[in-house]
Amino acid sequence: MDKLICIRVFSQVAHLGTFTAAAQALNTTQSAVSKKVRWLEQDLGFALFHRHARAVTLTDAGHHYLGVAQQLLEQLHATESALRHEQAQVSGTLTLSAPSAFSTQLLAQPLSEFLELHPQLQVNLSVTDRFVDLIEGNVDVAIRASQLKDSGLKARWFMDHQLVYFASPDYLSKQPKLDVAEDLTQHQCLTYSLSTPSDIWRFDDGHQITKVTVNERFRSDNPEMLVAMAKQGLGVAAMPNWMVTEEINQGSLKQVLGQYRVSKLPMYLLHKDGNHCPQRIRAFIDFMVQYFDIARSN
Repeated sequence: MDKLICIRVFSQVAHLGTFTAAAQALNTTQSAVSKKVRWLEQDLGFALFHRHARAVTLTDAGHHYLGVAQQLLEQLHATESALRHEQAQVSGTLTLSAPSAFSTQLLAQPLSEFLELHPQLQVNLSVTDRFVDLIEGNVDVAIRASQLKDSGLKARWFMDHQLVYFASPDYLSKQPKLDVAEDLTQHQCLTYSLSTPSDIWRFDDGHQITKVTVNERFRSDNPEMLVAMAKQGLGVAAMPNWMVTEEINQGSLKQVLGQYRVSKLPMYLLHKDGNHCPQRIRAFIDFMVQYFDIARSN
């Protein structure tokens, strides 16, 4: 038998003074009320009521237990009400995990607009390029670029990364020619250590896929550091185009191997699978999808 239901019934009997009145208030039978109270007494190991012909009165133990039961029921009601409010309103704390470069270059603007729309919301953003466990890390939404595996998480696509290859003009002027993918074997490369494997780059010319094992002069799990080292003339790097568009336009970096088909890596909003997703999570995911859809259109 459900102990919490029995506690609710006990509390109702204590307030109304009879099993009959409690049964009417609970829209059930007197025998059902009596059965639940009897079960609760047996579970507790002491009597809650003195039974009389027309009414019941609390025992000393019943008086004490009623105070505890009322406090429990009130706290439970308050918690349930708060959670129902959280499910329906964009409020509370939204915990996010997002990659470093994406956070600083592409997330700040939409996140600022989302917070402007929802003044009762607080955001806790963890910036990391490593994949986090949403359950262990208590994360509401993780933003990740990857080919998804069956992880038990729900995923919503919202954009694609378009990969470009680049190096500084100074580096290219001092190194062997770089006309085709195979030429990379004669070059120093700056690789992203979280890629698996990090030293194999793939190129598609429309007819076949070419895999090149590159010389890893410098490896890092921070994309912005790879761009910075490329600008220093250390070697060739590959990053999403939005990370280096300004540098290429200004001439501090030069795109190479542009004749190959652009590699695309999808970006997802990941959240825990569940039947009752809080409104703050649903609203944030919908907002991000719409924001980047508009950005692509413009």
